[in-house]
Amino acid sequence: MSKRNSQEAKRAARERLRVEREQQAKKEKMRRQLGVAGAVVAVLVVAAGIGVAVTNMTDSGGEGDNSDWSAASAVAGEPEKSKGEGAYEGYVAPANTQGENGTDIIVGDEGAEDTVTIYEDMRCPVCAAFEQNVGDLVLKDIEDGTYKAEFVFGTFLDGDKPDELGKSSGSKNALSALGAALDVSPEAFLEYKKLLYSADVHPSEQMDEFADDARLVEIAQDVEELKGNETFEENVTSGTFDPWALKVSDKFRAAEGVQGTPTVKVNGEVAKNAQGYAPGTPEEYNAVVTPLLEK
Repeated sequence: MSKRNSQEAKRAARERLRVEREQQAKKEKMRRQLGVAGAVVAVLVVAAGIGVAVTNMTDSGGEGDNSDWSAASAVAGEPEKSKGEGAYEGYVAPANTQGENGTDIIVGDEGAEDTVTIYEDMRCPVCAAFEQNVGDLVLKDIEDGTYKAEFVFGTFLDGDKPDELGKSSGSKNALSALGAALDVSPEAFLEYKKLLYSADVHPSEQMDEFADDARLVEIAQDVEELKGNETFEENVTSGTFDPWALKVSDKFRAAEGVQGTPTVKVNGEVAKNAQGYAPGTPEEYNAVVTPLLEK
């Protein structure tokens, strides 16, 4: 990025990050208060028959996000031909990715015969519940070589249409930060993703907290490989992988058989519980995934 990769921009980004970290405790207290108030307002408005409270809260997101998503969208449109747009010099995919434009996020034993693909949105509360209940089992299966896992992320909770790009950005911004973690290592990516979905960290769907770069960097300090990692922090605050995040989102939208998040596929076949949804417990997960694995 021509501006953000200059030495002056880097110093400014680090200084801004320092100030934002100092303010984070105060902001978190305010957010918790607003969350309680917003929930009460939403209930009252729905009771009055006016279903706009949640939408307005979401539209007000984006605070703390240094990204230019319109420019990132232009770069992502034609990655091979783009010579850059705005502050983006061009399209960059993280290390440890595969496929066209680096949109294949595959972790695990390359020799594993089976592939489990998980479709999620970083702001999705049901995805957070899935990760909290089933995530450790998926990680164990990956470590044991039972299958390799592919992760595909959507950003529909931000709004995918061009005129919605500036309204909220937590899904896109968190995905870009995940790309920065993946650029460090697959292990850092998995650990960071687990943290972002954890009960202590994951915000309500109406609060666009993941739009805050400083918040994403703060959470990452609990990941050994990301703690104090200046390259990771620079990639988050500069939005190095913003166009890539939008390209991954394009892949999500093009996926067949994905009607919502989370969705689990085994070798391309959707795995559902008795109610027709993604398995929500380890027992359900084993019951629907195991029969679809290659024998």
